[in-house]
Order: sequence, then structure tokens, then C-alpha cells
Amino acid sequence: MTYSDDFLEQIRASSPMESVASNYVNLQRRGRHYVCNCPFHSEKTPSCTIFPDTQSFYCFGCGAGGDVITWIRRIEGLEFPEAVKFLAEKSGIQIPNDREAEQRVKLRTQILAINREAANFYFRNLISGKDKRGLEYLISRKLKPETIRKYGLGYAPDSWTELTDHLLKKGFQEEELIAADISHRSSKNNLYDVYRCRVMFPIVDTRGAVIGFGGRVMDNSQPKYLNTAKTPVFDKGRNLFSLNFAQNSNSSSMILAEGYMDVIAINQAGFSNVVATLGTAITPEQARKLTQYAREMIIAYDSDGAGQTATQKAINRFSEVGLPTRILHMTDAKDPDEYIKKFGSERFRLLLEQAGDAINFRLDRCEEGIDTTTEAGKVNLLKRLVTVLTEIQDPLEREVYLSRTANKWDITVDVLHQQVERQLKSKKRLEKAKQWQTIVDHTTKSEQALPQTPEQIRETRAAQRVLYYIFTFPKESAWILGSMDLHNLSNPLYQKVFDFFQEKGEISLSMLGNVLSDEEMGKITGILAKQQDFPASKQEAIDCLQILGQSLDKQIESNDDLISLIQKKKLGSDHT
Repeated sequence: MTYSDDFLEQIRASSPMESVASNYVNLQRRGRHYVCNCPFHSEKTPSCTIFPDTQSFYCFGCGAGGDVITWIRRIEGLEFPEAVKFLAEKSGIQIPNDREAEQRVKLRTQILAINREAANFYFRNLISGKDKRGLEYLISRKLKPETIRKYGLGYAPDSWTELTDHLLKKGFQEEELIAADISHRSSKNNLYDVYRCRVMFPIVDTRGAVIGFGGRVMDNSQPKYLNTAKTPVFDKGRNLFSLNFAQNSNSSSMILAEGYMDVIAINQAGFSNVVATLGTAITPEQARKLTQYAREMIIAYDSDGAGQTATQKAINRFSEVGLPTRILHMTDAKDPDEYIKKFGSERFRLLLEQAGDAINFRLDRCEEGIDTTTEAGKVNLLKRLVTVLTEIQDPLEREVYLSRTANKWDITVDVLHQQVERQLKSKKRLEKAKQWQTIVDHTTKSEQALPQTPEQIRETRAAQRVLYYIFTFPKESAWILGSMDLHNLSNPLYQKVFDFFQEKGEISLSMLGNVLSDEEMGKITGILAKQQDFPASKQEAIDCLQILGQSLDKQIESNDDLISLIQKKKLGSDHT
């Protein structure tokens, strides 16, 4: 679908890139620009830059880039028309009619309406239905009536079609119920309820919409928990249970619990700053999302082996996004729900305050599975300890843990220090090599394939400078249309953008947002970001257009003309 260029520019103008981005990440001023940790890949050092002058962003780490619409589309998991609608509603801008967009938006709207009606149906059935097993289960878990209402908990009846029939009578269509993952179609082409005889946990997003469900069985059947599959409004790897409540907490910390009941029990005890993943280990997307709401995480997973393994994985995820982490250490209880029932909310509050840091948790786990009474066991222990210590970023903090570790395991401080320094040097070498490889990889991707011939090199650099000129001076580039006779460029992306410019007579990132893929938007934004320190001029654009025309006609005989141009205009090799 397409929107008018004027409308897209209106969206951009009313949604400043830096203002929108600041709602999701912490921006740091750096000269004329802003930098932040990229929300689209895990990193500890900011590599994503916001460019207020061009109203764009570009990550020099992963290559993500585009305008404010691209940002919202990627970070909110929306399609292009939905991202436009999102920004338009925020700015109070009327959206023009478009049949294709309307159909997609209507489906999302219908799915949300289906989920809302289904949640009400489950709640009514829990409270007033004949089958009381769901209500008896929640009461046995010590949930208060107000908590049940707060979370909108429900019960799916032991029926194959009761909810489906109810929703069809409400006017919803069969295909909409299937798209919502509320109903499935049998081999005989009949619809049936996805959830049957389960306690239901509605999953609500930060805007208050029911986007999916989790259901727990009442017997020993499998799976014990069943979650909504991926739909146009729900992705379990991107959402978190109870974040709709946790986002309003005044606490700077966030508690990560293992499941629905732990979250609800902790919330009922007076701690609204608690969330859980949706049946899977925490994903990079979820970890990055939590950086928007918390300055530190407290992991409150079960104390059994599986819980401890999951804790280690969560520590790694939060470390990747630079989120400090502490670990809840529970004794005489297997999970937070049981602990609160046995000892009360005040003891749990003290437990939260005394939560240990993730580094000590990892150091303590180093001895697991090792016989430290043997020489070989001690060597393995030392290797594990050194690995953990080298991952501590702050040198002073590292020295504190190093001394403490040496004393605990009766290891000579000098020996431990020597091993840590050796691994740190090795780690720095590997990181530099990785950074260089990333640059090479992204350069390769940005050109589809590294240019091999002098002619391809000339064409690539000239095309990039013409593109940079067009985007920098969009209202002054009309003359180029009469000068361009470009066809069959070796880079299909550049050809695609030039063709678009010739067709439309003008160009902007927003205009390309519904034409290019995420990867292509990143490449184009990368060109603008990497060449911004070298001002473009009309004469340079003329020279580069001549080079492109000659290259396409295969009339250039030597590199001298381009080499002199590159030196004159500072088109160094770092701008390929």
C-alpha cells in the first residue's frame, strides 16, 4: 500500500526522530547527534546514532537504519501501515483511506476485539460457570477475589465449541477466529476451541489490549501450559506477562519471575514491578524491552536445577544489553509463590533487598560438577573462575572480586591476577578481530558483493555520492532527472532507488519506507550516515553522473579521472 508523499512527510515532521527514540532508549548527546545502545541487537557500547538533521537513525554495529516510521515498525513489531497509524494517532493526524491498509488494520482490530470478548467469556465462566475446578484451583493458590479480577483470570470450559459458537454469534468470522488462534479447523473442516478445561491467563500489552492467552491444564495432560501462537497482534518472544502493571511501578528495579502464578503472587504481595516470559527462556528482544522500564533486574526463578540454568541464561541476556542483575536466593521454598505463602510479603521484601549480584552467582556455580580435591579439578575450577572474572568490565570491581575469589579458594592472588590479565589481552584481540570482521561483513552486504573491477568501484562510489546529494538536497535535485539516463547498474538496490527517484521526481526516506525492506533501508541510511562528514555539491553530483554514464557505456579507459575526483572530494576507501 502507499501513502501520499505529503502525508508521510507530515508524519515525520510531527514525530521528531530523537523524541520518539527517547521513549525506548536512553539517548546521549554527542555533538549534533545522539547515540544509544541499539534496540535491535544486543550491545553494551552505543553504536546506534540518531541524526536530527536528517530525521534518521543508523546502527554502525548491526546495520539497522531508516526513519522514524522504520524505527516504530521494527521496535513495536508492526507492519508499515500500522506504524504509520501508530505515529498518526500519537500526533492526532487523520489517516487517509486505503483499502489494503484498512483490511490489515481491520484484522488486527478484530483480533483484539475477539481476544477481549474471549477474556470476558473465560472470566464469566470462571465465576458463574457450572464447572468450578478453575475457581477452586485459584482459591487453593491463595489468590484473592480482587487479584482474580485485576488479572482478568478465567476458565475455558470442557467443551469443543462453546467459545467458538459464542464468538460466531457475536458476528465474528471463522477466518478471524483462526487468525486470532482462538479456534482451529479440524480435518473435517469444522472449527473447535483451542483452549479447553484450562485456567486462563490473559496477556495484556502496555496499551491495555488483550493480545493473547496462556492456559494451564487441570490434570496431568500435556502441555501443562499452552500459549497463543504467533498472530498479527502477538509474539511470545517479544512480549512479557504483567508488563502492563509493571510499567507503572515507581521502582527502578524489575523482578523477573518464572511463570504466571509467581508473577501474580508477587504482585498480590504488593510488588507490581514483576514480569515473566511466556513459556520460553528470555529472548534478546525481551531483554532489550526491559531496559526501557528498569535500571536493574532481580531474577526470581525457581531454586531447582532447571531454574538455576534458566537464571544463568537470563544473566547472559541482561549482560548483553548492559542491564545490571541481582539474583534472589531463596531457602526453604522452591519459588517466590511458596516463599510468600510461608513467610509473608515483608520477608520477601527483605529477600529482594538482600539479593546477591550476578557475578557472585556465577562464581559460586563454577564448582558445580568438579572434584576440587584433585589437581585436574582445581585446574578446571581456575579456568572457570578466570572466565567469569574477565567478563567484569570495571577494573576496580574486577579487583574486588578477584581478591575475594582468591581468598575463598586459597589461590595465590598473583597467579589468579596473571591468568585474568592474560585472558583479558586475548579477549581484546578477539574483540578487535570481531569488530573488523563486522565492518567487512557489513561492507560486503551493503554492496551485495564486494566490487572486483575498477569500473565497479568507480560506479559504486559515484552512485553513493549522487544518492547522498539527492537525499541531502531533495528540493534542489530536480535538474538531475534531466541528466540521468541510468540503466543496468551493477548494484540492484541503487538501481531501485534511482528508478524510484525518476518515477516520482523526488525522494525521501519516508517515501522509500514502504518500498524497501528493513535491510535495504539500513543500507541506504548507512550511505547517508557514513558520508555526512563530506559535504555534497552540485558540481560533484555532475561529475559523478558523468562517471556513471560513462561506466554504463563502458567508455572509461583508466582510473586517473576517478582517482583525482576521489582525492579532491575526499571519497576515501572508507566510504565504499
